[in-house]
Amino acid sequence: MIVKMKKITLLLSAKDKEKTLVDLRKLGVLHVHHIKNPVSEDINEIDNVHRALQVAGKAESSKAKMEADEAPALVENILNLSQRREALARELEEHSETHKWFETWGAISYASLQKLKQAGIFVRFYVAEKSAFKKVDPEKNIHLVREKQNTVHFALFSDSAEEHLDFKEELCPPVELSELDAQMSQVRTEIERVSHELAELSNVSPVLNDYLVRLQKRLELSQVRDGMGDMEEIAYMQGFCPVDSVAGLENMANENGLAYVVDDPDDPADVPTLTSNPKPIRIIKPLFDFMGTLPGYNEQDVSFVFLFFFSVFFAILIGDAGYGLVFLLTTMFFAHKKKNAPREPFFLMYVLSGTTIIWGIITGTWFGAESIARLPFFNMFIINKIDSFASDNQVFLMYLTFIIGAIHLSVARALAAAQKIKSPTAIAEIGWIFILWGLFFVAGNLVLGKDLPGLTYWLFITGSGLVIIFANFQKNIFKGILLSLGNLPLDIISSFSDVVSYLRLFAVGYATVVVAASFNNMALGNGIGSVVAGISAALILVLGHTLNIILGMLAVIVHGVRLNMLEFSGQIGMQWSGKPYEPFKE
Repeated sequence: MIVKMKKITLLLSAKDKEKTLVDLRKLGVLHVHHIKNPVSEDINEIDNVHRALQVAGKAESSKAKMEADEAPALVENILNLSQRREALARELEEHSETHKWFETWGAISYASLQKLKQAGIFVRFYVAEKSAFKKVDPEKNIHLVREKQNTVHFALFSDSAEEHLDFKEELCPPVELSELDAQMSQVRTEIERVSHELAELSNVSPVLNDYLVRLQKRLELSQVRDGMGDMEEIAYMQGFCPVDSVAGLENMANENGLAYVVDDPDDPADVPTLTSNPKPIRIIKPLFDFMGTLPGYNEQDVSFVFLFFFSVFFAILIGDAGYGLVFLLTTMFFAHKKKNAPREPFFLMYVLSGTTIIWGIITGTWFGAESIARLPFFNMFIINKIDSFASDNQVFLMYLTFIIGAIHLSVARALAAAQKIKSPTAIAEIGWIFILWGLFFVAGNLVLGKDLPGLTYWLFITGSGLVIIFANFQKNIFKGILLSLGNLPLDIISSFSDVVSYLRLFAVGYATVVVAASFNNMALGNGIGSVVAGISAALILVLGHTLNIILGMLAVIVHGVRLNMLEFSGQIGMQWSGKPYEPFKE
């Protein structure tokens, strides 16, 4: 459920800004909406602290004892050391490039070349292809330095500064090799010293983290202060507050002598979203946080529907009770190890593991092994129509995914109708439910060759009629009908595509079973006749099923999430445009 918000406007004396903000922060219920864009120098310092933490890293244990006011100098020192190390690394790279010349041509002395030049002997270094090198005038004074594959390195000696060849010339660096080696050694030593100093500074990461928290709090306070509107001696601020918390805000305002106005929000796009659900439904929140999605304030909270259908999709896409058991045991292990971690992700995995195990039990899928499924105890739970190893039920399984899709999309339209219950357009959403089930029968006919029941035509006629009349209901009813007629064909095609897209549940789930069975056959198909064969079979089974699980999890992200975020959300008209409710608090 999306919590209703009220728009709050507070008027206060400009000289009482600081005290009011302190009290407002203690209350911690107002999501501040800035009147003007605040600017703060703390932003740059926060960026510097983040960079310093990245550079220094985090020590396994910290024994550093430093005062909080030492943190700014510490940040500056770390960043200076980091810049110094980067500059040294660039210098070393430049020296390394120079050194490559000597690696190719040898320990040639630049000073000696200059003395030869003064004596009237000029030396040039060239690189050429072997075929081109053979065409060089044999009268030339050539010294072959290196020949590798089709490339030749050679030097030309002449008594004229103007004499040269039409090949790529490589100039000798103006440095002696011994000097270059000494410079590189010195730079490496300095890099090691700086790196060691930075490593020692990793012990102060707790100090930097505390400083970062203080800066962020200070930034938040300054942004709220600087984001206020001003009218001479009066300052004013606006924000949004949950309906249940308005009374507390009013009490605080009365105690501080503040004037205030409580209104309904005029622009839903400005209002933050706060959801409130029972604990069993809140377990889906970690997935929403992972995807960075949140319904807009004027949209619907579909957490329960998302959780229910996502669990079903997860079970079908993974499709294996053995894998579900692996997920369950792994989750139990980490839940025991991470006792201080939030519980919602673990509870979500318990649900997903449970639904996967149930689906695997009724389809007879245990690590893709038919031999396990045919054991008397496991066989008794299998529903023949969805048996993973039956050869004649694939059409039914595909038809089942169409049924799931039609139900899922119908729920979306029903929710959209409930949201528009006070408007005649809600009737159009009911019409779309008729159309969706008509499209379900059409999909069964076109894709699976099933006969169209006579009901199909009435579903389309009834649904289309309701959509045409009420989708764009207005005073000029004929104009509304024309608008609906213009959009209806493309909308029907899009909805048909949505229904058919649920076929991916069958395709991916079936592929998971086939891949698992293939690895089983690869490992155990020829039997195990030796210790080596046993070890090889074990490795194939472990690596193969691990890979299959990873592919299954990727499929859940790509397909399971997609069916909720695109097909379902498209039918209900959700944009997931919400911004989180972030109250100004300590």
